[in-house]
Amino acid sequence: MTEKIIPPSKQDAVPELSQKKVGEIAESGENYLETILLIKSRRDNGLVRAVDVANELKVSKPSVSRGLSLLKDKDLIKIGIAGDIELTQKGREVADSIFKKHQMLTVFFRHIAKVSNDIAQADACRIEHVISDETMQGIEQYLKENSLI
Repeated sequence: MTEKIIPPSKQDAVPELSQKKVGEIAESGENYLETILLIKSRRDNGLVRAVDVANELKVSKPSVSRGLSLLKDKDLIKIGIAGDIELTQKGREVADSIFKKHQMLTVFFRHIAKVSNDIAQADACRIEHVISDETMQGIEQYLKENSLI
């Protein structure tokens, strides 16, 4: 029989603000990388421009332009003369990692928490940026052991 896990009491709970470590990518930057990956995969020509990212995420083009500039400075993307966006190897790895978290969390929420796909995806999209690697590995292991992935 599985041991019952008791939630932390108010005295034991540890509130924590989620803060990025120096050099890490902001949540918006991770969203841009993931969005570039997804748009590229949906298009035959794989062409992605800043306006596509802005439209997909429903944010302003100036915001996206600023974010893309920061990603370029971190060598996560390259922007061609015609404005086409390419993920660098490092950028592709980050985008793949974020999307994998999105997928695993969505499955977890759908099958374990029994929430709708829309809620599962929305929550996964927010949590994928702050969840620890250790917790993510635990969720993935659970999903594998229970044949959910």
